[in-house]
Amino acid sequence: MKATALVAWNLRRLRVKRVLSQEALAVDAGVDRSYVGRIERGVENPTVETLDRLAAALEVAVGELLLAPKQGEKPPTTLRKGRKKK
Repeated sequence: MKATALVAWNLRRLRVKRVLSQEALAVDAGVDRSYVGRIERGVENPTVETLDRLAAALEVAVGELLLAPKQGEKPPTTLRKGRKKK
């Protein structure tokens, strides 16, 4: 798996695990929401600085973004669309 695909996989996995929207993660990391989406789709090749900011916002070591998925591990799910019910 290419590094961009690993980052995409792990970024979504960690973000969904913490129940963060792309927008919330982007605000916390100081990047644009659409950029987070493009990273998760494997379209963008983020800089090391951006990976560091995303990891800090997710409260993980930057190396977590490059971990290979376990054999047979299913792709990360997505969060429910729309506003959360109060």
